[in-house]
Amino acid sequence: MSVENNKYQDQSLFSITWPLFIEISLHMSVGILATLILSGYSDNAVAGVGVANQIMNIFILVFNVTAIGATILIGQNLGANQIKKARSIARSAFGLNFWIGIGMTIVVVLFGGVFLKFYGLSGEIYDFAYTYLAVTGLSLCIEAVALALSAVLRSYGHTRETMFVTIIMNIISITGFFIAINGLFGIPVTGVVGVSVTIIAARIFLLLALLYFVYKRLAIKYRLSDILKIDKTNTKNLMGIGIPSAGEQLSYQFSQVVITSFVAIVGDAALAARVYILNISMFCFMFSMAISQGTQILVARYVGAKMYEKTLKRGLKTLRIALIVAIVISFIIAFTGENLIGVFTNDPAIIAVAIPVLWAIVFIEPGRAVNMVLMGSLKSVGDVRFPVVIGIISMWGLAVALSYVFGITLGLGLLGVWLAQGVDEWFRGVFAYRRWKSQPWLKKKVVRESGA
Repeated sequence: MSVENNKYQDQSLFSITWPLFIEISLHMSVGILATLILSGYSDNAVAGVGVANQIMNIFILVFNVTAIGATILIGQNLGANQIKKARSIARSAFGLNFWIGIGMTIVVVLFGGVFLKFYGLSGEIYDFAYTYLAVTGLSLCIEAVALALSAVLRSYGHTRETMFVTIIMNIISITGFFIAINGLFGIPVTGVVGVSVTIIAARIFLLLALLYFVYKRLAIKYRLSDILKIDKTNTKNLMGIGIPSAGEQLSYQFSQVVITSFVAIVGDAALAARVYILNISMFCFMFSMAISQGTQILVARYVGAKMYEKTLKRGLKTLRIALIVAIVISFIIAFTGENLIGVFTNDPAIIAVAIPVLWAIVFIEPGRAVNMVLMGSLKSVGDVRFPVVIGIISMWGLAVALSYVFGITLGLGLLGVWLAQGVDEWFRGVFAYRRWKSQPWLKKKVVRESGA
């Protein structure tokens, strides 16, 4: 067993997760700060940008097909000491996401207005949403390649580097947002347009910085041939894991499109309140997200190394930690909710809608923690179909259907929507727990043996 193999198998969850937690916290905080800055400009701008970001997230999840596949396959091969194969997959992920990014950029620029019509937006909210979508959509290709590079670095355990890049990126973003909304040294207020241009500038920095770290830490220097000549075997393997894995997330985003249209029926105040509450709830699930991603990396390595008992224990131990943190933070949010909402807006209509929903966070977030930790771990062991099947059934059969029943039919409005999504999260979480305990990886040959 080589030194490299020992290093990848024995890296601790803490060493991987703490930079991920800071990175995710910073990434989410920039969204919260952007919402806060925009709220001083216009509540309609907040609502419009919030809806446009949902559409952008759908495209970003398409890029995640390759990123998820790369994270899992590189991790499995590192655990199995197939270092050369891991590097080959890293090159293929870069080239594949380049072309996917080009395609998605064209789609969002040409059909952005069509997508917004699904939400039933009109007037100023639509104008803000369309402006944001059209401008930021130009940088989707950059985002696609950056996601692939970030996945490669994380798979090798270099999470500190992605954390550092995120810190600098946030400084660029917040500075640009502030100038766009308030103006500075004679620079005029550019509003949503300025915010969108800032996002493009931040993504360009992200791409260049990640390219530097991939070369510096992994000695991988990408060439034109990595774009023009895609390895067919690697592409098939990346898609084989990535498409089902990302399918669960894509289903979630599309279900959110429908649910947001229900919220739009309730009214503009509910639509704005939803954006504010989503930003506040990020404080709760960002820890679950970080520890889930760290566990996903380790689980892939353990299965690649055939350390099956360690795989089972890692998932269950992470689950206990995530549950405790989710419960504690959700109660803190519920008790301090009125003050938190007051930071974003003074509109009494929005505040009245939002306050009851904050208590629903106590119900939804522990279920989400179970979901994120175990569904992510199941993907890492190669059980990629189960999460998407359960996800589609639950998201549409429970979250979407009950959102309409609770929110519209029973007149609970935004509170009904949140309760419906809580039912969905717990339903999927329970199934994920039962599946994990059954140890499905024992029935799968995750990494092919050499010469098999």
